[in-house]
Amino acid sequence: MTDTTTSTAPAVIDADTLRAWIERHDDVVVIDVRSAAEFESLHIRGSYNVPLPLLAEHTHAVTDRVGRRVVLVCHSGVRAEQARQRMHEVGMDSAVVLDGGAPAFAAAGGAVVRGQQRWAMDRQVRMAAGALVTTSVVAGSLVSPKMRLIAGAVGAGLTFSAATNTCAMGAALARMPWNRSAQDLQAHEAIGQLPQH
Repeated sequence: MTDTTTSTAPAVIDADTLRAWIERHDDVVVIDVRSAAEFESLHIRGSYNVPLPLLAEHTHAVTDRVGRRVVLVCHSGVRAEQARQRMHEVGMDSAVVLDGGAPAFAAAGGAVVRGQQRWAMDRQVRMAAGALVTTSVVAGSLVSPKMRLIAGAVGAGLTFSAATNTCAMGAALARMPWNRSAQDLQAHEAIGQLPQH
């Protein structure tokens, strides 16, 4: 396990470490920062769903509630690292990110809950970006060369996304009907489910 108190270097643990903590009943709270729909499709048994936008908006309330060892989970680690940085900014230096997210935990034999399968947000972003670029290049060849500007805009957006570790396209896709869930939580529900220290 790597532990650091700087917001620039990630604090990461692997799936085997988390399994050992859970099996020893260590004082650990697993917070999954993916959307409710993603959480429904696969999550670590006993984890709590606090989607990143809610956590980012209510970081103090989340950290005040848990006050113990926290493992942050998403699909690939990007959103979990954003959550860890937010928690670090309000003084919680003990939060760590699960390397490889829920899929890595499942692959390592960890106890997970599986539901309706949906594409992970990063996969949806890749599909949307690829479709936009392909469509604009083809339309630019057949209809108007100005249509190729869409491909440039998508490329610039992806570059900005990588440089800032944010994703506007992912935020927009999260609002789409197929990413909505009957379990979409309000802030008071998401925070209220967390164990109090």
